[in-house]
Amino acid sequence: FTSFLHLPGTSEEVASPVQQCFVVPKKEINVVSDMAKWKRSQAYADYMGFILTLNEGIRGKKLTCEYKPIEKLVALLNTLDRWIDETPPVDQPSRFGNKAFRTWYAKLDQEAEKLVSAVIPKHLADAAPEVAVYLKESVGNSTRIDYGTGHEAAFAAFLCCLCKIGVLRVDDQMAIVFKVFNRYLEVMRKLQKTYRMEPAGSQGVWGLDDFQFLPFIWGSSQLIDHPSLEPRHFVEEKVVNENHKDFMFLECILFITEMKTGPFAEHSNQLWNISAVPSWSKVNQGLIRMYKAECLEKFPVIQHFKFGSLLPIQPVTS
Repeated sequence: FTSFLHLPGTSEEVASPVQQCFVVPKKEINVVSDMAKWKRSQAYADYMGFILTLNEGIRGKKLTCEYKPIEKLVALLNTLDRWIDETPPVDQPSRFGNKAFRTWYAKLDQEAEKLVSAVIPKHLADAAPEVAVYLKESVGNSTRIDYGTGHEAAFAAFLCCLCKIGVLRVDDQMAIVFKVFNRYLEVMRKLQKTYRMEPAGSQGVWGLDDFQFLPFIWGSSQLIDHPSLEPRHFVEEKVVNENHKDFMFLECILFITEMKTGPFAEHSNQLWNISAVPSWSKVNQGLIRMYKAECLEKFPVIQHFKFGSLLPIQPVTS
């Protein structure tokens, strides 16, 4: 992450609170014209740098390969998972948006700082309130009981902040995506299923997916230069069943086919079109462009993003 990390995780200055004044992140994008501020911001540059660094770091690698685990973050996500089991859906007339999600969320809202404090070293305790905001933003909206790519972006921002304060390091790239982010996806899928969450800002059949985007980017990078799997294969049930444990992209396809009925070309038209792209590197490049256009440059998604000292709204300095 050297490309965007201004604070080397080993340096003593990071440890001194004098150098870093942590703040509780807040909304800065209030009207459409504010989007220009976001695109010029240090936060945008760092966020995109983080996504692309990870994209390179996992290229051609399987989920099942060897890497150094990140136990504390996985334990945090396991806690969120356990709370779902402890908060069963309630009986209610409407099919979608089960109100038990609000109970589950209230618990996270209350405990988030404590959870984050368990992940970061003592000398960085002051960072917990700032970093915890991104964790709380990453699980969906408790009023609307929905979830979408803006929430997913908050989780990536949460991980990016942990890198900036030195909790995660350059050599953790595979573990960040394969262990931590993948575990996050499992918990989010469980939330989506358990509480029948609505897709936030869904474009229906014109969107890539109702809920996620990043695992398609990183998942396509994993498949670059694969000896036998080509993009045209991911619409084949047999291929998905045999390979989904190794590749995030196929794990996403499996979840879609479990959740939706009818022909794949109809319920997931964008993905169906992507299966016609000749190579995974082309798919990967196209998805990065699409992510910027459809998620990061859309006001309804970015208006909820919060900015603090670690992901500042100020224009890029370097």
